[in-house]
Order: sequence, then C-alpha cells, then structure tokens
Amino acid sequence: MENTSYDIRQLNERIHQASAFVDLLNMEINKVIVGQKYMVERLMIGLLAQGHVLLEGVPGLAKTLSIKSLASAINARFSRIQFTPDLLPADVVGTMIYNQQRNEFVVRRGPIFANFILADEINRAPAKVQSALLEAMQERQITIGDSTFKLEEPFLVLATQNPIEQEGTYTLPEAQVDRFMLKVVIGYPTKDEERHIIRQNLQPEGQTKINPVVNPSEILEARKLVREVYMDEKIEQYIIDVVFATRNPEEYKLAKLKPLIAYGGSPRASINLALASKAYAFMKRRGYVIPEDVRSVCFDVMRHRVGLTYEAEAENVTSENILSEILNAVEVP
Repeated sequence: MENTSYDIRQLNERIHQASAFVDLLNMEINKVIVGQKYMVERLMIGLLAQGHVLLEGVPGLAKTLSIKSLASAINARFSRIQFTPDLLPADVVGTMIYNQQRNEFVVRRGPIFANFILADEINRAPAKVQSALLEAMQERQITIGDSTFKLEEPFLVLATQNPIEQEGTYTLPEAQVDRFMLKVVIGYPTKDEERHIIRQNLQPEGQTKINPVVNPSEILEARKLVREVYMDEKIEQYIIDVVFATRNPEEYKLAKLKPLIAYGGSPRASINLALASKAYAFMKRRGYVIPEDVRSVCFDVMRHRVGLTYEAEAENVTSENILSEILNAVEVP
C-alpha cells in the first residue's frame, strides 16, 4: 500500500511539472478570447484526451476564433472547411488529378491534412461528406484512390452546428454523433464580458497577436501522461454506474426515467468519460482522478449519447435533466 502511495506521489509531481504548459496556453488564448473559459477548457480536454469536439451554439460566439487561436498557440496547422449542401467528399479529403506533364494521376490532398480541423456547420453537408470526415476522425487515415495516408498527430476535429436553423440541414445520425468525445453547448457572454469584447474589437488591428508557446510534440507527450493519470477502482465503478444508469435506470431507483430514455450510453461513453476525467485531472495539475472530475465532464461526454423518447420531448425533458437526476442518484465514492 505504501509503495502505491509513493508511486502516486511521484506521478503527481511529474504531472504537476508536465502540465505547466496548460496555463501558458490559457494565457495566450485569453489575449483574444473573452469569457468562453468553459469552451476553451473543453477544447483542451479534447486535445489532451485525443477526442473530437462537437460545439453547438448560435453564430458569433467565437467558436472559429477559439480553435484558430489554439492552433496558433500550439504552432500547428489549422484548416477550416465550411460545410455546404453542395460539398463533395473529395472537397474534404482530396482527389486524384491527372498531371499532363508526367502523364499520370497524382494525389491532390484536401484540407483534412492539418492538425486542427474546423468543420463549420457540419450539419449543412450531406451524409456522404459527413461520413468521409467521420472516417478520418475514427481511423486517423485517408484513402484516396488506392493510396492510404496517415494523418499527422495531433489531429483534432472541432465541428460546429447551429441549433437555430433547421432548413437545408442534414442531422448527424446518432452513430456518427457518438464518435465525438464531447458535445459542448455554449451560451452568450455576460454583460461584463460583452463590454470587454466590444472594447477589444475596437482596438487597432494586429494589436493582439498569439505567439506559439507549445510544440505539437509536447502535446503528444502530454497525451501519454494523461493516460498514466491514476484512476482508482472506485472511480471506475462510479463511471460504470453513471453509464449503466442511462441504460437500466430502474436498477438505480430511477424507474420514472425508463419511459423517457430511448437508449443509453454505449461502451464508448464509458471509455470517453474515463479519458476525459483523466485529461481534466491533468489540466488541474493532479496525478489522480477524483469524483468531481467525472462530474465536471459528465454532461459534455454524455449529453449526445442519451437518446430521448417522444414522451420526453413532449414533456420538454432534455438529456441534461436526465443526467442531473442520474448524478444525484448514483452513489459518489
């Protein structure tokens, strides 16, 4: 037992030193982004836990600016793809084009070949394009013609969707939404933040410049450390209980939720909840996971993995309401 506590203490010290760059990144991004601390934190969790992020919010909430700033601060390649109904898979991944001088077909790489991809308004493009992007997210490789290309790490997809307009949109199927580690819903800034935003945007251009403070190789090292963060068996059991409560609520004295849930979280929910909790602990410069870490990331990991029945929608019950009930009912270790 003593040996284990010594190991955890050592790990804690290593992680405390290795996670110092998180503060540097935050300082750089805060030069440009006002408020939206929650969104930036979730982007970092996605980055450290090797998971992609789906952002939902009305236009103008600095979604594009946040990921662009993060890419600049990490000295990584950024690519933005504006999804439209006439987009083709080749516009995203690339295609074979005929080179007349060489008398052969050559591969022309698409914008997906970058470290940070902003898939703007992903629900505007047809299913074919969505699945081309999702294949790249899952496999981290692209096939063009008969050649397969590995995507450069770190590779993070941030997809945005606008919850207001439904005309001319193609809803992401549940199985595809499940590939996103986090679904983050962002709201408006406060009055003070908005005042700050106005002032910042009226300053002379080019005054706030983001400097690269971290290398992509440091991020890859940090990812390895995130997986080493200690997770006690009790915390693992807590994660399993939270996920199982979405599948069989009656086992957790939540029988009233049964008619509201169409389907619960998949095993991917448990994996991502564990990984995101470890990344959150790492960002808090800790070498071990506490129940509060799990609760902090639970909504973002689970909200798109709990299916609602028509009855729930008729009663205006959201997946957040269901998750709140579950977190209140499941015993915290």
